[in-house]
Amino acid sequence: MPATPDDLFAFLDKLGIAVTTIEHPPLFTVEDSKALRGQIAGGHTKNLFLKDRKGRLFLVVLEEDASVDLKRIHEIIGAQGKVSFGSADLLTQIWGVLPGAVTPFGAINDTEGQVVVVLDQALLENDKLNHHPLVNTQTTTIAREDLIAFLRATGHEPKILAVSQPQQADA
Repeated sequence: MPATPDDLFAFLDKLGIAVTTIEHPPLFTVEDSKALRGQIAGGHTKNLFLKDRKGRLFLVVLEEDASVDLKRIHEIIGAQGKVSFGSADLLTQIWGVLPGAVTPFGAINDTEGQVVVVLDQALLENDKLNHHPLVNTQTTTIAREDLIAFLRATGHEPKILAVSQPQQADA
């Protein structure tokens, strides 16, 4: 059985990591979550669950408005060949979450370390980061350093890479 939010919070507490969590209606997309701006401080994220041609899995965590070149991201993250989105079944089986609740906190369920977690360097300019705590009816705020400590405690040494492309100013 995958971990529940309560399991996650107990694990974080055991690590001495303080978080704050708010409940809200289900959020399935970045657009849905923008309705909460102003209520939750910190960097808001989007998560890409990707698979390369050799079947290796990656979770790329970016700022919600970051843009990436999906045709070239494999060159940055160290994937073998181009990547595609992992299926909902694979996401649930390995990461223990449903689509719409993709989160780096899913690392708690990947006890075999099958997923490489990539944190976008630009995202880490935020002191606080917001993620779903395994469900899309809550948002949990965690300090940047504490997220990294959590990932390491689950056996997922995060790769910190410049994945996103700088935003182009409107001419």
